[in-house]
This record gives sequence, structure tokens and C-alpha cells, in this order.
Amino acid sequence: MARIRVGLLPTAAFMVGTPPVPKYADAEKTQFATDRETGAKLYTITLFFMEEDRAEALKVTVPETGLPNGLKPGMPVMPVELFATPWARIFNGSLMDGIAYRADRLSLATPAADTEAA
Repeated sequence: MARIRVGLLPTAAFMVGTPPVPKYADAEKTQFATDRETGAKLYTITLFFMEEDRAEALKVTVPETGLPNGLKPGMPVMPVELFATPWARIFNGSLMDGIAYRADRLSLATPAADTEAA
């Protein structure tokens, strides 16, 4: 699979949308998905991505070791080493496709200063 490094503009901002949830390797949710290199448990977190005049929700996979303590919805974060991997598969005769996002870690970001404050 081709991993593509995601380039972000300096104006890019991310905000936690949902707390991280464990990612599972099986449909029965009995076995945690783990990083192939480090063995760390993987988590999925929804981030709101805002850049210039657009915004979207991204589900990003992050190893447990890359999650800061106390993440809560609304907190500003910045993904470090963010990659996108396009995927496609045929399920019940229909083509399904999308993009899987993966970051090495999330760093806590300071909210942008309010430039309109007097």
C-alpha cells in the first residue's frame, strides 16, 4: 500500500472531536490491533481538520504511545507524521473505497490567539 505524507498549510488546525477508542484486529473485538514495528496498541480518534475555508472530520489511527494524557473533545492538537493511505475493496459485490489516516503521535497545540480581541 502506498503511504502518502499529508502536507499541511501553516494555517491548518485540528481539534479533537471524539475521545480515542481502541482499534481491533478482529470483528469480534477480542484482539487489539497493534503497530507492526513497536507492538503498541492502536487507537482511532476523530479529529476536526480546518484549513482556510474548509473543514472536515478525519478518523486518524494513532498508537497508544502517541496519545497525550487527558485528550478531550474540543482540545487543539496537531498530528505528527500524518500519512494517508488510499484503500479499496469489494464487499457484497459493491466497491468500497476511502482513505485511511495514520499519525505517529498527536501533540497538544495552543489555540490560535484571537486577533479581534481589543
